[in-house]
Amino acid sequence: MNHKEVAQAILDAIGGKENVSAAAHCATRLRLVLHDEEKVNQAALEAIDTVKGTFSTAGQFQIILGSGIVNEVYKPLVSLAGINEMSTSEVKNAGAKKQNPLLQLVKLLSDIFVPIIPAIVAGGLLMGLNNLLTAKDLFIDGKSLIDANPGIADLAAMINTFANAAFVFLPVLIGFSATKRFGGNAYLGAALGMIMVHPDLLNAYNYGAALVDHKVPVWHILGLDIEKVGYQGTVLPVLASSFILAKIEISLRKFIPSALDNLLTPLLSILVTSVLTFTLVGPFMRTAGNLFTDGLVWLYDTTGFIGGALLGLFYAPIVITGMHQSFVAVETQLISDIAKTGGSFLFPIAAMSNVAQGAATLAVLLVTKDKKLKSLASASGISALLGITEPAMFGINLKLKYPFIGAIIGSGVASGFITFFKVKAVALGAAGLPGIISIKPGSILTYVIGMAISIVVAFIVTFVLAKRDSRKSTAVNEKQAA
Repeated sequence: MNHKEVAQAILDAIGGKENVSAAAHCATRLRLVLHDEEKVNQAALEAIDTVKGTFSTAGQFQIILGSGIVNEVYKPLVSLAGINEMSTSEVKNAGAKKQNPLLQLVKLLSDIFVPIIPAIVAGGLLMGLNNLLTAKDLFIDGKSLIDANPGIADLAAMINTFANAAFVFLPVLIGFSATKRFGGNAYLGAALGMIMVHPDLLNAYNYGAALVDHKVPVWHILGLDIEKVGYQGTVLPVLASSFILAKIEISLRKFIPSALDNLLTPLLSILVTSVLTFTLVGPFMRTAGNLFTDGLVWLYDTTGFIGGALLGLFYAPIVITGMHQSFVAVETQLISDIAKTGGSFLFPIAAMSNVAQGAATLAVLLVTKDKKLKSLASASGISALLGITEPAMFGINLKLKYPFIGAIIGSGVASGFITFFKVKAVALGAAGLPGIISIKPGSILTYVIGMAISIVVAFIVTFVLAKRDSRKSTAVNEKQAA
C-alpha cells in the first residue's frame, strides 16, 4: 500500500487541497473540516480500497480508514494539502464554528461533561455493584447476598461510600471542567464546587425535609436571609456559577495590575461568585433544575410506553445531529437525584437503539455479497452491540438506508417495551450489552428481554427490506436491459 497515493486519491475525491480547512485523525478516522462538503465525490471515495466508510457530523467530514493505517495516510495528506498538523480538539473547534447555535450549545455541554464521564461511570457502576449485593430476590429468594452472607455487609457499605463520592461532590468535578471550558482557572472552579458542597451547609438531599419542617438554616447579612444549603448532586447551578466565575476572572485580569493579579483576582472572583451563587444564581438554577427533572419524569410517567417508543424511534436520528451529547447532563441529574427519579430512563433507551444498529448491520453482513462491506459490517456490528455505533450507523446503515430504517423500528419497539415496565439505570456505562450492570437489579431480566426484542426486530426488518431492495434493483436492471 502506497500511503501517499491513497492520500492523494482521498484529497482529489474531497475536492482538492483548496477545499480542506483543517485536518486531524483519531485512532481509526481522518477528521476533516471542509469548506464545501458538496464538492466531495462520494463514489470516488468509496472506490478507494483503504476507505472503509465516511460520514459527516458536528461540522467534520470523517473518513474511516482503520487503526494503523489512518496515521500513515494522515502524514502525506496534510503535506499534500499544505496545512499544519492539528489535534482532534482543534479540528472539533474548527468544525463547531460551522454549526448553528443549538449544536454549538450541545458541543459546549459535551466539552464539559465528556472529560468527567469516567468518574461518573466509575461511581455509577460501583453503585450498580452495591445494588447487586443488597437487592433482595435477585440471586436468592427473599434474601439479598448480604442477608445470606452477613460477613460482606461492610464490603457493601464501603463500596456504597466509594460509589456516592462522585455524585456527592459532583459540583467539584463540573466546576473544574466547566470553568476551564469557559476560559477561567479550572482550580478556582474546583474551589467554587467545594464551597457549594461544604459540610457546614445543609446537605441538598435533606433540603426538602428541612423546608417542610421550617428548619432551613440561614445567614443573616445586611437584613437578608441567605439559605445555607449545599448543592450536592446538582448540575445547572454549578454550570451557571462556573460561567460567572470564569467571566469575572477574565474581566478582572484586564485591569488589575500584574503585581496584584495573583492576589486580588482569585480573591475577588471567588468572593463575588460565591455570594451571587448563594443569593441569586444557585436558588434560581436549583429551582429550574428541579422543574426540568420533574418535567422529564412527568413526561415519562404520563406518556408511558408510547413516549418511550417515540424516543427509541428518534434516538438514532438525534445521534446523527450530535444532540445526544446533551443527554449526559440530564442523565447525571436523574441519577444524582435517584431517590426521587428512580434512575435514568434515557440510558436503557439508548442501549436499545445501539444494539438495534448493531443487529441491522449484522443483517447486512448476512445478505451482502460485497467483500469490503462484509468486512466493515462484521467489525462495526459487534462494536455497536457493545455500545459504539458510529462505524455501523454512518459507515453502513445510513449509507444503505434500509438498515437504518430496520434499526430505528427495532429500537422503537424495544424502547416501548422497557418503558412499559419502567426499566431504569442506576449508573452510566456502555449503552449496549455490557449495560446490564448499570440497570436496577429488579429490572435486569426485562432489560435483557428488551435487548433481545431490539436485536430480533431490527435484524428481521432489515433482512426483509434488504430482500425487497434487492428484488427492486433486479427489476430495474432487467427493465433497463430490455
